[in-house]
Amino acid sequence: VNHIWMIFIVVVLFTVFPDGFAVVMTALHVPLMLVLLGIVLRGSAFVFRAYGMQPNAVRERWGRVFAWASAITPVFLGMSLGALSSGDIRVSFDARGGAHPTTGFFAGWTSGFAVVVGLFTLALFVMLAAVYLAQEAEHLGELELATDFRRRALATEALAFLVALLVLWRASVECPGLYYDLLHARWSIPAQLLTALVAGAAIWALIADHLQLARVFVTIQIGLIVLGWGLAMDGFLIRPDLHVADAGAEAAVLASLPWVLLGGSVLLVPALIGLFRLFGKLD
Repeated sequence: VNHIWMIFIVVVLFTVFPDGFAVVMTALHVPLMLVLLGIVLRGSAFVFRAYGMQPNAVRERWGRVFAWASAITPVFLGMSLGALSSGDIRVSFDARGGAHPTTGFFAGWTSGFAVVVGLFTLALFVMLAAVYLAQEAEHLGELELATDFRRRALATEALAFLVALLVLWRASVECPGLYYDLLHARWSIPAQLLTALVAGAAIWALIADHLQLARVFVTIQIGLIVLGWGLAMDGFLIRPDLHVADAGAEAAVLASLPWVLLGGSVLLVPALIGLFRLFGKLD
């Protein structure tokens, strides 16, 4: 269940943007493989730590594996997204219109901009996890643990703000086109203000110990950040060479996609709701 989103993104990407999928998976196969490795290690370590019959020392080692895998996975995911925005991955087109990366396997994702985007992604993951765990601990009556997670959520809100400033600084130095769209496009200031207001509401909810509201506000805040990044890409799948118009599939595939997604949602959403309710009752 945890990684349905990843399967969904991969399937939609190679279905809707086959050329873009080929370029991304070629140019960024190193960090994406590290993301997959982190996901596998995280899932395996969780099982061995939680359900294994080993001595405590062995379970502690699996706990460390789980912790490190949980940390590196969002970092490399963010570095991959930063690489798509950086302009360092260059793409050429052959006579048939097929897209091919012309830069090396370490272009883009090893830049300073990509690294701080990776750290920003980690901060967002930590903040979201802390808020959710605080609310869950409160629900289970673990008030001391809920307070601890609430403090961690507040700390990571502040940390995320500071790292966001670093992202803007590195964008101004390395990615002027992206920097312009983040701050000077028509939608930029309203989007930034709305995100700031929602972040402020999340901080207020955490301070006031309204954890259910904090969960809602933090989720909206991260959704707005992702939306802002998508708008700042200005229609490019990979800046500055591969636009979505150049990476799309056949018109018939694109036309059928909304109906396929709608049909899949009719089956998937009720199943997920039932699954979450089942695990909630088991807890």
